Amino acid sequence: MRIRRTVTTLVVALATLIAATATAAPTAARQAATGSPYCGITWGSGDKTAGALSSAPLVDVRTGRHDCHDRVVFEFDGPVTGYSVGYGETYTEGEGLALSPYTAGGALLRVSLRAPAYDDEHLATVPYRTGEHVANVLRYQTLRDVVFGGSFEGYSTFAVGVRARLPFRVFVLTGPGDHSRIVLDVAHQWQE
Repeated sequence: MRIRRTVTTLVVALATLIAATATAAPTAARQAATGSPYCGITWGSGDKTAGALSSAPLVDVRTGRHDCHDRVVFEFDGPVTGYSVGYGETYTEGEGLALSPYTAGGALLRVSLRAPAYDDEHLATVPYRTGEHVANVLRYQTLRDVVFGGSFEGYSTFAVGVRARLPFRVFVLTGPGDHSRIVLDVAHQWQE
């Protein structure tokens, strides 16, 4: 009698599990088919390029954590609109040395800013040397590293290590004051 009750209980539990899985599978398939965006993010992971070369120097690099993405902000002392960002190997400016051996993360974003990290007298405007880690990204969900790749002939380069190849966006903000910022956001995941 006890064995029969145990077997009946197991059969009922198994039937309930199968029914729940059968109901959840079409919902997940529909969501994947419709490409339901994660947090409304529809950025993609293709290269993003805009703007022209500027002489306004880079003065600060900082990072931030948000609910749906991690952020890197590059701030300039003047108007800057030029950038090129995409996944792939990043090389130091002027030397051409690969930064991947020095950058943590499962994927690498190469960030080329069309502005110098030095002033008119060629004095550095940021405290980083080529190859140095510029941000503490401990406890970030997506960012793993931000490494300075140097500045040469008006271009500044960074290697941004991320957990995996994820969607990202790049945009320009004006201010505060005469400053401008190039913002890089990397999503925490592809879709829900």
